[in-house]
Amino acid sequence: MIEVKPNPSMLAHQGSYGEYGGAYIPPVLEKQLQQLADFFDNETQKAEFNEEFIQLLKNYVGRPSALFHAKNLSEYVGSKIYLKREDLNHTGSHKINNCIGQILLAKRMGAKEIIAETGAGQHGVAAATASALLGIPCKVFMGAIDVERQALNVRRMRLLGAEVIATELGSKTLKDAVDAALGYYIENPTSFYLLGSHVGPHPYPKMVGYFQSVIGQEARQQILAFEGRLPDSIFASVGGGSNAIGLFSGFLEDKEVSIHGAEGGGDGTYPNTAATLSFGKPTVFQGTRSYCLVDDNGEPIASKSIAAGLDYPGISPQHAYLKDTNRAQYYPVTDQEAIEAYKLLSRLEGITTAIESAHAVALAIKLLKGKNELAIVNVSGRGDKDVEREM
Repeated sequence: MIEVKPNPSMLAHQGSYGEYGGAYIPPVLEKQLQQLADFFDNETQKAEFNEEFIQLLKNYVGRPSALFHAKNLSEYVGSKIYLKREDLNHTGSHKINNCIGQILLAKRMGAKEIIAETGAGQHGVAAATASALLGIPCKVFMGAIDVERQALNVRRMRLLGAEVIATELGSKTLKDAVDAALGYYIENPTSFYLLGSHVGPHPYPKMVGYFQSVIGQEARQQILAFEGRLPDSIFASVGGGSNAIGLFSGFLEDKEVSIHGAEGGGDGTYPNTAATLSFGKPTVFQGTRSYCLVDDNGEPIASKSIAAGLDYPGISPQHAYLKDTNRAQYYPVTDQEAIEAYKLLSRLEGITTAIESAHAVALAIKLLKGKNELAIVNVSGRGDKDVEREM
């Protein structure tokens, strides 16, 4: 029987991953985020909190998510590939894991309003869903371009009762949605900011990593049950980094398992890319120190990717650390490569994944071709939202 539980080892640090992480924030938020960090640390030590989280994952989200042997894809590639099916979760992606965890914190803190940011819309939908479940008003900030290219998810958020606020800032994508949400949070520090990815100031990477670690814990138990051994390699797409760290966390101590992250490569050239770890430099961005796509003056630039959920110039501080220590390797996957994988998986397995997840599928196809290896690919979300797009 698969146990659904967060990984306690994700609580080991205090906001730093080597030289990365920390909280670079205006003074108005210092007290609020310290209270949140202390509250999170306290609550996650309580059996009652973790039991409520686990029960909601089981009975509301539908965990554990399946680990599916993709036989047709495996035959095509020449390696044995399993897909971790986060697309089967309620709301259609991994985002709901973190949202359920944070909404329980918000409820216990007496929050009167939830604010969130979203790119592909999956986190926005999950935040709106969790807010509806517990009866808390929700505002979701989204770049104007993403509102247009992810129209289905915008309609879903509004149906769930959330207020969707389109921002015209900057490039009108995920980076700008985060800026808008942070700006609102600074002006309204009593709101609960439900940050969706493994980025931002401490304690957000720590919290998101903890709640998403259920992915890796399940995948590890499932592959051992199916194959009697660990995989040779694991793959996940990386935008901010939450679905990837969720899977990776279950295997970080297993040196025999190689870890691969697929970044949004755009057209494959700089600066027309969202491949932060491939082309970026360490800097402070949106409250944390990590890699970021920057110009010659060290200022953040707009990222470019066909996948709204990967279209972000920053990255998780833990992924930055994993890159520098060579525990994980990160590769740019172009828009065209992702589109081809998106279509191929649909035809071969009857699974239409999100274009974000298709980046991981594309990377697995490229690196596993004819290798006869055993691998897990995280399918972080379903592709309904992308079907009507011209790709």
